[in-house]
Amino acid sequence: MSKRYKIVFTVRLFGYIIFFTGLISTAAVFGPLAKAEAGYRWDNFWGIRRTLPKIITSSQDNTQPEQAQQPGSFGQVQAHENIISPVSTDFGIVIEKIDANAKVIPDVDSTSEKDYVRALSEGVAHAYGTNYPGEKGNVYLFSHSTDAPWNIIRFNAIFYLLRELETGDRVIMFYKNRRYDYIVFDKKIVDPSDVQYLKAKYDQPVLTLQTCDPPGTLLHRLVVRAKLEGS
Repeated sequence: MSKRYKIVFTVRLFGYIIFFTGLISTAAVFGPLAKAEAGYRWDNFWGIRRTLPKIITSSQDNTQPEQAQQPGSFGQVQAHENIISPVSTDFGIVIEKIDANAKVIPDVDSTSEKDYVRALSEGVAHAYGTNYPGEKGNVYLFSHSTDAPWNIIRFNAIFYLLRELETGDRVIMFYKNRRYDYIVFDKKIVDPSDVQYLKAKYDQPVLTLQTCDPPGTLLHRLVVRAKLEGS
């Protein structure tokens, strides 16, 4: 084997290693977003709906919820409907339209990068000092990071399709094994320095969801607000 051949072989080998390493890294970073986007488009094309059955709980204790068997309601699953099983009923969020289903980490300091990065590795963050589902006031949830480009993308995956929500869409919260249905009434794109939605006070139960916009960037924030059904 000639010296020249060895040099060419070594250069090509390192080139292939760098190429495939970059390919794998890119897939790892963008994979969750691509999966969410492809799944959403696929479901829309085939007319598939994600459905969470009605949940009932005892008002006397925190026993596990049961499915409500209501005639003509969620007791009968229609064709082209996929049942969602909530990740957490202790503190969780489900958005049927975009197939978002995640645990909520309570009382996260939104000003502490260390705290919210740790929380977002597990699910969606609940901002410290804001209210809880069912209470009058502002329940503030966020799913984005500013510590590293790959985390900005990865932690945005749960709320990646938040932009698809429109007025009248349903966002379901679980807290201490009870279900709370919120209905979207507002969606805005704001500057990252705009904290009025985090600090907002309400005399009724309001849920605020925040993520990056465009997805995976630090340019703006997308804020979606919803009112507790029946409020």
